[in-house]
Amino acid sequence: MSEIISTPVSEVLPIMPLRNTVVFPHQVIPLAVGREKSLNLLSGLDEETKVIGLISQQDGRIEEPSYEDLYRFGTAAMILKKFKMPDGREQLIVQGLYRFEVSEFSKSDPYFEAVVKQKVDELVAQDQDFEVDALSNNIKNIFQKIVDHTPYLTNEHRVMVLNTEDPSKLADVIASQVNFTVTEKEQILEMLDVKERLTKVNYLLNKELQILELGNKIQDKVQGELNKTQRHYYLREQLKAIRKELGEYEDEGTEIEELREKLTKLKMPKHAKKVAEKELNRLSKMSPMASEYTVTRTYLDWIFEMPWSKSTKDRLNVSKAEAILNEDHYGLDKVKKRILEYLAVRQLKSDMKEPILCFVGPPGVGKTSLGRSIARALNRKFSRLSLGGVRDEAEIRGHRRTYVGALPGRIIQEIKKVGSNNPVIMLDELDKLGMDFRGDPSSALLEVLDPEQNFSFADHYLEIPFDLSKVMFIATANMIDPIPPALKDRMEIIELISYTEEEKAKIAEKYLIPKQLENHGLTEKEIQFSTGATRMVINKYTREAGVRNLEREIASIIRGIAKEIVEKKVETKKITPRNVQTYLGAEKYYYDIAERVSRPGVATGLAWTPVGGDILFIEATKMEGKGNLSLTGKLGDVMKESASAALSFLRSNKDKFKLEAKFYEKYDIHIHVPAGAIPKDGPSAGITMFSALYSLFSDRPIKDNLAMTGEITLRGLVLPVGGIKEKVLAAKRAGIKEIIIPIKNKIDLEEIPVHNRKGISFHFVNEVEELFELAFK
Repeated sequence: MSEIISTPVSEVLPIMPLRNTVVFPHQVIPLAVGREKSLNLLSGLDEETKVIGLISQQDGRIEEPSYEDLYRFGTAAMILKKFKMPDGREQLIVQGLYRFEVSEFSKSDPYFEAVVKQKVDELVAQDQDFEVDALSNNIKNIFQKIVDHTPYLTNEHRVMVLNTEDPSKLADVIASQVNFTVTEKEQILEMLDVKERLTKVNYLLNKELQILELGNKIQDKVQGELNKTQRHYYLREQLKAIRKELGEYEDEGTEIEELREKLTKLKMPKHAKKVAEKELNRLSKMSPMASEYTVTRTYLDWIFEMPWSKSTKDRLNVSKAEAILNEDHYGLDKVKKRILEYLAVRQLKSDMKEPILCFVGPPGVGKTSLGRSIARALNRKFSRLSLGGVRDEAEIRGHRRTYVGALPGRIIQEIKKVGSNNPVIMLDELDKLGMDFRGDPSSALLEVLDPEQNFSFADHYLEIPFDLSKVMFIATANMIDPIPPALKDRMEIIELISYTEEEKAKIAEKYLIPKQLENHGLTEKEIQFSTGATRMVINKYTREAGVRNLEREIASIIRGIAKEIVEKKVETKKITPRNVQTYLGAEKYYYDIAERVSRPGVATGLAWTPVGGDILFIEATKMEGKGNLSLTGKLGDVMKESASAALSFLRSNKDKFKLEAKFYEKYDIHIHVPAGAIPKDGPSAGITMFSALYSLFSDRPIKDNLAMTGEITLRGLVLPVGGIKEKVLAAKRAGIKEIIIPIKNKIDLEEIPVHNRKGISFHFVNEVEELFELAFK
């Protein structure tokens, strides 16, 4: 252990607070004294008193510290020299003597005094001597490396550290010389265990060395980049001189002149031209080597290539447009009617605002392809913009030019790509827009889709208003609910309903089969589909609102036949219901309504789903118990409440319905909705659940080929529900012959084409009691 200097000291020491400095034992350091209390301390010392206490402040920014602002450990120091400065301050040279801990502060005015307790180093155990020696040697090696990397440490510091043998003194000497933080130095000062102190200094030295090495590495890299830039500049200048000698050189002035000439010929709005001229003037004053030159050049390219005044001439002939629409799509009369009405009005008023349409319908009914067909009918360019999963507002509005790699938004990009200011732009999957910390794209679309605002749409990149009023925007969505109300309000909603079996058969015959034959290199002479085969594929191998899966199954059949033709097994083939299974395998779907409702306690309901309508079965059974009700089939809260309401109404009218007394006390009731893995919810199965329960307890089966939908109340009223069109089409696909719906939904049937209602009897009910004559055998 190191020896402590045996200078006589008092237990009570005058205390001088230090800012941003920690003094260690054995350290000789100059101190500038300027604060009032510190000057009072020096003036109050007598000639014999040479030892004072030095304690660091916890926060060096405090001008007048209190007891609480000082650390509890400090260093007793001897004043070696003292002299006054011209400005009234005093300069001290002190030498640290020993560590102490403050027992208590005894005085604060006119300066601090404290009762202190001298602290000595803890003795190193014999078994730790090797570790202490190893730490000391490692610290010396690291310190030498740090001296090589820092300008504030000299060879004198290196020699002093290497000549220090005492481990305790070594740790204090290094801590006093290296730029550790005040907090780190104070921690070292407070450590009395020599091994612990050396370990701490070793850790901090390693950390300092890593920072210095990393800084030097970064500096070398930056210097290398600067040298590389200078070398490139020199080589470019040489290349320029060589090209001048060969007569091939054109200076940047030529490029600027070409851009000016291009700008003169362009037809663009005055405000856009003004911005382009300003940027062009800035470009002419820049060096081509400057990074800003490329940014400005790219920006000018975007301005020049935007179709400010380029547009395609609309085909306003209603008959030709109708022929094109009918050629591309079967049915969809409501959409076609709206487009043809628009063309008719355009003939009467050429400057009318473009409609903003939104096609809402299940997948596969032709929403996206319809947009392309509309563009063809109008003789316009077409662009499709998929919004599914878009979460960044900059996708719509673009990035500001201050960002590296900034680009305009997708709207402006698409308009530039098509080269026309009046294209048809399809905003696909509008209901699947997202939002996160980068902004809300749906809010950015409000300006795009508002005819009162979009004539001056300002992209963040261009920062020049662009007229979008000539663009026909067509949005598509599977569901209307996720679309924000403000956005929904700006669009004309057109609902596309599911296709019937007849419509699917016609679409397959006119469009799908010829398309797939062409895709597979075959002709109608080689493969023929009978009507029965097509209908079998529709009913037994697909269950969808649209025709995507139907097209896949047709393609699968054609691939099978193509293989047979290549193998020389057949030359031509006709597909009939008998050989469909040969190519598609076993039937995937079948309807067994009659079999499933043949027993009491089973009712057929109608459901709405995002991909169209569907039928569902509600099964009820009873068992001896205490009147508990179980509901299964992954039902939502609303559907569970409908079941409870149906049971409550049945119990409250048991005498009226001639049911067994207290039947609900004798039995436990279980209601299950099959397809248990699929979530189900909504109030529209209310009367279906009631019918299943009544059928169970009255032992009266429900009619075959009958389905129902409607919400039930505790008073037995049947309330209207939504999705009637989809539900009716699903019932027709399933072969349902009778449908019971609320009387207030009667008006919804007018929206369903007559041929889709053909073959179905509709019954309209206002109260539950009306079901007894209509629904039960």
